[in-house]
Amino acid sequence: MTFRAPPSRSGTLRREIAAAAARMMAEDGISDFGFAKRKAARQLGASDTDSLPNNAEIEAELRAWQALYQDEEQAERLLEMRHAAVGVMRLLDEFRPYLTGGVLDGTAGRYTEVDIELFPESAKEVEIFFLNHGVTYEHREPRRPAPNAPEAILSFEWEQVPIRLSVYQAHAERSGRRHADRARLPAVEALLTQERGEMEPVR
Repeated sequence: MTFRAPPSRSGTLRREIAAAAARMMAEDGISDFGFAKRKAARQLGASDTDSLPNNAEIEAELRAWQALYQDEEQAERLLEMRHAAVGVMRLLDEFRPYLTGGVLDGTAGRYTEVDIELFPESAKEVEIFFLNHGVTYEHREPRRPAPNAPEAILSFEWEQVPIRLSVYQAHAERSGRRHADRARLPAVEALLTQERGEMEPVR
C-alpha cells in the first residue's frame, strides 16, 4: 500500500492564491500577474513569499476559469480584440509594433486591454502621429521606474476596444523582455485568420 502525504499548507495556499489571482484577472480586468498574485495573497492573509505561485500556475488557473465561466463569450471577445490589434498595428507599422499579453496568448478576458509595444526613434513621434491623425489618447506614466520600463504608456480606444501602447526606446527592440512573448503583424494576422476559420460553422 502506497502512502501519500497530505498536501502541505504552503502548497495548498499556493494553489488558492493562483486561483484567486486568476479570478481577479478574469473578472476585474487586471493584466499584471505580479499585482494580481500579491493582491490575492493579501486577501488570503499570506505573508510568505515562498507561497506565491508563478505566472504559469496563474495562467493555467485563468484558462480553466475562462473555460468554465466565459467559454463562448471569451472566444468572441478574444477575436474582437485580435481584430482591433491588427488594425492598430497596421496604423502604427512605422513604429515597429508587437502584440503581447493576454490578447496574444489567449487569456484575455472581458475587461482586458490590448497590449502593444512600440519601438520608435522617439516617444514624441508617436504622440505627434496621433495628433496629426486626430487620435484622442491618454498619456500615462509607467507604474514604476526600471531599466526596462517603457518611456511612455498611451491608451485609447479602437473600435470600442481599449488599447494600451507601451512605447520603448528603439534599441530595446533587440533585447526584448524576459518571459514575455510578442508577435509582429504578420503573425497576428495569421493567428486571426486561423481563429476565424475555427469559429466558422461547419456546413
